[in-house]
Amino acid sequence: MIPRTLVDVVSGLSTLRKPDLLLYKRDGRWRPISSDQLVADVRATAAALIRLGVPVGGRVALLSENRPEWATVDFACHLAGAVLVPVFPTMVADQAEYLLRDSGAVAAFASGDEQLAKVLDARKRCPALAHVFRFDGEGGDGVRPFASLLEEGRTAWALDPSPVDERAAARRPDDLATLIYTSGTTGEPKGAMLTHGNFVSNVNAGLSVLPFEPTSVALSFLPLSHVFERMLEYCYFVKGATIAYAESIEKLRDNLGEVNPHIFGAVPRVYEKVYGRIRDSVDSGSPARQKLFAMAVETGRKVLELRQAQQTPGAALALQHMLFDRLVFRKIRAALGARFEFAVSGGAPLSKDLAEFFWAIGVRVFEGYGLTETSPVIAVNTPSAWRLGTVGRVLPGVEVRIAADEEILTRGPHVMKGYFGKPEATAEAIDSEGWFHTGDIGLLDEDGFLKITDRKKEIIVNSNGKNVAPAPIESALKGDPFVGQPVVIGDRRKYLTCLIVPNFEKLLDWARRNGLGSLTAGELVKDPRVREIYQKIVDRVNAGRPHEQLIRRFELLTSELTIDGGELTPTLKVKRRVVDQKFRSVIDALYPDGD
Repeated sequence: MIPRTLVDVVSGLSTLRKPDLLLYKRDGRWRPISSDQLVADVRATAAALIRLGVPVGGRVALLSENRPEWATVDFACHLAGAVLVPVFPTMVADQAEYLLRDSGAVAAFASGDEQLAKVLDARKRCPALAHVFRFDGEGGDGVRPFASLLEEGRTAWALDPSPVDERAAARRPDDLATLIYTSGTTGEPKGAMLTHGNFVSNVNAGLSVLPFEPTSVALSFLPLSHVFERMLEYCYFVKGATIAYAESIEKLRDNLGEVNPHIFGAVPRVYEKVYGRIRDSVDSGSPARQKLFAMAVETGRKVLELRQAQQTPGAALALQHMLFDRLVFRKIRAALGARFEFAVSGGAPLSKDLAEFFWAIGVRVFEGYGLTETSPVIAVNTPSAWRLGTVGRVLPGVEVRIAADEEILTRGPHVMKGYFGKPEATAEAIDSEGWFHTGDIGLLDEDGFLKITDRKKEIIVNSNGKNVAPAPIESALKGDPFVGQPVVIGDRRKYLTCLIVPNFEKLLDWARRNGLGSLTAGELVKDPRVREIYQKIVDRVNAGRPHEQLIRRFELLTSELTIDGGELTPTLKVKRRVVDQKFRSVIDALYPDGD
């Protein structure tokens, strides 16, 4: 059955009869939840929400890490006609309060003490918030355990399922399903109103081009508050694939080996960290091992280049590649699990060099592109049509055109209704012809592959009026294992400079091996030998670039940019305006002659 609404996805699960639809780890053991159990819990939760008086269209907030209860509450809201408001668990209390207050949430679910504290702190300033539940721990202080809500709902469902059935049957594709607040690199967050039809159109289109199968096991570790992971999860549910919830990003390496997933989705930062660990392992090995690795990767790139051109490697190259695959690549891929087939990348641009590295070693990473407001996928690379350095071809049913100023515009059933309570912002984003203005700059090549070149609002205009896209320069810098987070500066300035957060794990390891292990981070970034490392990196990135794209000076920061510090959005995008303000004195020092 092809779903029309997210309620139809639950209907599909009710006939699945799968014993291990969900997996979660508790007390050191992976435990299954069947499709029957999930559907029963969803119906019970929906019945309880209706019994509590949550109206059709009522907003329900959810502050939780990925776990089975996330899906339970999500689908229960769909059946009850409520609107889910996911809150990133990494958000600080003030950010969470803004979402609870702005959405007018009438109920909130929190996973444990940390998330519950945010809700309780905000409750007295959120007059609509009448009900608070927690997944873990006991009740008290006006908070109820989720287990008691489930029991109440099971009783209500058993006595009379018609309230749930009637609301579920009344759901239509144009009904609001969720408010997902865009983190916004500037200004206050805006709640994107996504409908059942938005999600279902995106899921159906995605499943038509990506090989999700009922036998697949998917590892879920990106926050489900992120529209990308949520849409992936809906794809898994429609196909009846098993979803294993990772314990945490810190335990990802262990969980990959334990679950042995076929597929997963991740943001580029995860792939960058994986690459960094591979490089660290190689660099700590013998010269012979380093040479073998370099030869293997070079051979893999040659084969990849031929395959991209739809050509077959010659016998000698094919044999060489087979040997390197057995000696080198297979061992690296084993860290992703014995059954790994492919991964999907989204949320931010994946550098072409990084994509080529993974494909060269036999790890297929299909990069896609989209936004919260487009629920989310606009384009994606697929097994039958992929081109590295692009975000793939436009999804079936999605329209894309490139405006005169090269901004990417999109139109179709995937585009949101608008921003909650913000008609002016909606009118700015969606024009009178229904085209959503993405704010991204890009182009469509001759074969229909979409390439993102930069963010429209992040284009640097120097004091000479030259436009410079910082993203490709930052991507090139991040290609070096010593670089963690680079931020190119230069708007209304005479030339480009850069703030660089080192990859401290790599840098500290280098320091220990070179007799500088006793230095603090602050002392280390001022050491001439360290400065020389980063000067050489900048020089390599500068090589061959036009005058206006050259980084003239840089400064090394002593700590990472973080969400808690305000420099990153919950989806790990840099808030350039915040960085400009927070490091104003550091930046000004990079322009000693003024502007």
